[in-house]
Amino acid sequence: MGDEHAVGEHGTGEHGIGEHGTEEHGLDGGTAFLDVSGQVRDIAEVPAVELINTVAVHLMSAAAVKLGLGDGPDAAAERDLDEARKLITVLAGLVTAAAPEISDSHARPLRDGLRSLQLAFREESAIPDAPGQGPGEKFTGSVI
Repeated sequence: MGDEHAVGEHGTGEHGIGEHGTEEHGLDGGTAFLDVSGQVRDIAEVPAVELINTVAVHLMSAAAVKLGLGDGPDAAAERDLDEARKLITVLAGLVTAAAPEISDSHARPLRDGLRSLQLAFREESAIPDAPGQGPGEKFTGSVI
């Protein structure tokens, strides 16, 4: 084997994965390792409900952009209903699974945001889904 397969002082192999499981490729093609140990400690201090809400909000934002609801003059150009359907379905699964684990005060706004996205998807879609067949409706039930 050549040198590219050797394990170096940072525990790297042929793919350049560091001891913390991260890598970054420099402009010269070399690999520089990121120290994420501080980030790992920080995330350990974050309550689960906050992590769940953060993930849900990111999914909501991405779905809104894919529905063409983003800000800016190019919002319509970023419209991709196939991608929006996937994001909304994953969001519905997350919200449905998380609801019993988080308080109603946290789950209710997530459900409201999800429902708004599901209804927006129906408005944007040229070919409407049958009731109960829209994105995420296998988890939430029909929104119409």
